[in-house]
Amino acid sequence: MNVSAWVWFATLGALVVMLAVDLLIVGRRPHEPSMREAGGWVAFYIGLAVLFGLGLWLASGGQAAGEFYAGWLTEYSLSVDNLFVFMIIMSRFAVPRQFQQKVLLIGIVLALVMRGAFIAAGAALIEQFSWVFYIFGAFLVYTAATLLKSDEDEEFKENILIRWSKRVFPVSSSFDSGRMTIVTETGRRLFTPMLIVMIAIGTTDLIFALDSIPAIFGITKEPYLVFAATVFALMGLRQLYFLLGGLLERLVYLNIGLAFVLGFIGVKLFLEALHTNSLPFINGGHGVHWAPEIPIWLSLLVIVGTLGIATVASLIKSSRDRKKELVDTAA
Repeated sequence: MNVSAWVWFATLGALVVMLAVDLLIVGRRPHEPSMREAGGWVAFYIGLAVLFGLGLWLASGGQAAGEFYAGWLTEYSLSVDNLFVFMIIMSRFAVPRQFQQKVLLIGIVLALVMRGAFIAAGAALIEQFSWVFYIFGAFLVYTAATLLKSDEDEEFKENILIRWSKRVFPVSSSFDSGRMTIVTETGRRLFTPMLIVMIAIGTTDLIFALDSIPAIFGITKEPYLVFAATVFALMGLRQLYFLLGGLLERLVYLNIGLAFVLGFIGVKLFLEALHTNSLPFINGGHGVHWAPEIPIWLSLLVIVGTLGIATVASLIKSSRDRKKELVDTAA
């Protein structure tokens, strides 16, 4: 897939415009969006992603479109899982609901910057060293195993940077108007808890990027598709946070579904690394030609099927648990 410079500039320009609109809305009127407002924006961004994929289909064929859709769905699902941790951070620091939009938006901007850097680094590594797929594959399988054992309440722990910030910076007890700093009546300038929340979100974004970038490179090695899928997965995440609300807590099997998807992509990467092997201690530095290549249509089918089953099973279990609680309460 040959992507010209003007396509890159047009994509980046559209991203800047969308972020500017988001910043303008949040900056002028901090508020908790209604279900209708949040749902409208989520539908808008999902619609844009679907149209973008159709445009890729017309311009570059089904392979490129399939890689984009598979990458977007994987990154979107990982982003939904990340919302669990964002909810814990908001709760831990008692962020007022009307300021949570601002926190989420800045978190998304930080995520875009960090993932953009990781995409550039990942593309350069793949271009020079094909054996890096062995590392990516092993890392994804490890991440999948970690997801199966993880407890969402334990996913966020105050790291050394957060603890250091609390100790070093003079922090007020109030969020005030949601700004980073305030000036007291005595003229002393203090940081608000918003600074600590931003540090928590930023460091969490860094960890998320380490998981998501190997996963998307396991689906497509085209930097433009990697970037586009990542951007569309993050856009609308702020509104999705408010739209899902309590529904997030009902997705009890999402981690299992994501673990299976990441494990599948990890195995796919390992097989591809074997197929294009250049390491001298594996098959004498030659490709292992019996290693199968998993087509993009099968990857897309596995991703959609797994996430669909995990979502439906989660909602069924949550519904049964809720009914059981009502029966026990009535008894």
